[in-house]
Amino acid sequence: MNPQFIRNFSIIAHIDHGKSTLADRMLELTNTIEKRKMQEQVLDSMELERERGITIKMQPVRMKFKKTTGPETGKEYILNLIDTPGHIDFSYEVSRALKAVEGSILLVDATQGVQAQTLTTLNMARESGLTIIPVVSKIDSPLARVSEVIHEVCELLGCEEKDVLKVSGKTGEGVIDLLDQVIDRVPAPKAPEENVTKEFRSLVFDFQYSNHKGVIVYVRVMNGSVKKNDPLLFKISDEKFTALEVGIFAPDDTPTDSLSAGEIGYIVTGIKQPGIASVGDTVASIRDTTPALHGYMSPRPVVWASVYTESQDDFNSLRMALGRLRLSDSSFTHEEEASGTLGRGFRCGFLGMLHLEIITERLRREFNLNLIVTTPSITYNVELKNGKTITIYSPALFPDDHEVKQVFEPLVNMKIITPPDYLGVIMQAVFNHEGEVTSTDNFGENRNSITLVMPLRELMRNFFDEIKSISSGYASISYEIGEMREADVARLDILVADEPVIAFTRVVARRRLEEEAKASVEKLHKVLPRQMFTLKIQGKAQGRIIASETLSGMQKNVTQHMYGGDRTRKMKLWEKQKEGKKKMKELGRGNVNIPQEVFIKMMRSD
Repeated sequence: MNPQFIRNFSIIAHIDHGKSTLADRMLELTNTIEKRKMQEQVLDSMELERERGITIKMQPVRMKFKKTTGPETGKEYILNLIDTPGHIDFSYEVSRALKAVEGSILLVDATQGVQAQTLTTLNMARESGLTIIPVVSKIDSPLARVSEVIHEVCELLGCEEKDVLKVSGKTGEGVIDLLDQVIDRVPAPKAPEENVTKEFRSLVFDFQYSNHKGVIVYVRVMNGSVKKNDPLLFKISDEKFTALEVGIFAPDDTPTDSLSAGEIGYIVTGIKQPGIASVGDTVASIRDTTPALHGYMSPRPVVWASVYTESQDDFNSLRMALGRLRLSDSSFTHEEEASGTLGRGFRCGFLGMLHLEIITERLRREFNLNLIVTTPSITYNVELKNGKTITIYSPALFPDDHEVKQVFEPLVNMKIITPPDYLGVIMQAVFNHEGEVTSTDNFGENRNSITLVMPLRELMRNFFDEIKSISSGYASISYEIGEMREADVARLDILVADEPVIAFTRVVARRRLEEEAKASVEKLHKVLPRQMFTLKIQGKAQGRIIASETLSGMQKNVTQHMYGGDRTRKMKLWEKQKEGKKKMKELGRGNVNIPQEVFIKMMRSD
């Protein structure tokens, strides 16, 4: 295929700005999918994506389109689209997609305008040197503010109003014109670098696992061409294999004779062991002697949680499930760990709270695992009084108060965009979460932007949900991880029957220790089933108990079968019951049965 007639592009936008709907119309109008097979969110193939109405995984697709305007009218072009997620937690997915394309559609909702996360993805596209096509969507909505939003986009990009396209993914208005503009504005893939090599070279931007075919790598071909049965090599892992199949996304996997320079497609490797394929690796011909292509930076997890199976018999199934899941989502990390009360499990690192929620939900649904997930935490650098400095990933390993000299925690640099009506309540929420506002500015008509610094620990304390709630959904947030700063925090343990439950341990600000301890103890008191003996639920921090509740044991009337007679007969039975309860308590200490539902309820916010 002549690279001059190929265009590779992606769609970037804030969550819920209509990316998937626009992609649906493009597939329909280019006849990539027959009308009778058309459904909403075609490219969102995962059950979770459809259920939540969000894109989690990027999805490539190939379309054929005959140009309708200009000198090349009637010429057929190949358009490779990569649909990307919009939520900030999946920005690593977006960054990988941008490396495989030459242009990007910046989609802005005409009813909402430019949002904070739009700025984040736009900066990523600019840094990648992509051609940006500004597009305003949902122009058919009665709430659309088309002229205002176009003005906002022009200020943001420094372009003219005539450069901004108007489309409706729902009705299809303006979509054909947009496809023509993609051909006109997005540059064709660069011609093969003949001076480098004529051999096949490609960049791996994603991959998936099939039980029958093994690892299937998604590649952007940079040089040469590849066909079935070609001997190939992973440059970084130095693993040789034979291409069992090559193909394109149309949108389902469709085998082709070959893939050539400029094209996007897949290669079936047949490799079934994990750890060989990696995002950013170079797949090349075994005859290629040039160094590997410049790949991707490794993602840096910011939220950590331990994942255990309810039954230790499922531990190997969890290990296999995490290995398989990592093949489709390389942005989370996992390493084995052991806990005295929960057994063997894995310490997992995620890019955010939604990322954590999605991965654990996929483990439950796709692999039928019953999981216990500990309270999420972040990384702390702790300087001890003996002069050592340690990095803490798990709250359970956070040292006791008397051993700590200083604690350092990561900050986030954040931007919030909101209508001015909500500025007061948002400022109050920022103050409650230890945020420091550095500046406030006007952002277009009738909107303000707030720039602030906040501890990552506080961002995880339902800050997203709180801002969405108090702003009636109008405010938007974007953030990036900043520097480390000294933190005034301590470890809070929750004790059940005098034994700490590791899954409930967390690190909290000292000023909120009593409040957090009381809330956790009261919540656990409500959700923990009664045991055969009376036990205490306590919150412990700084070497002392700061909150306590008593959960009374189950009662049995041991004298219900007795009628009249001397009271001493009843007293003997009561005394015998009392002794039995005492013995049961001694034997049962530390072995309180805490069902999985209790862990889940404690994890969720009220």
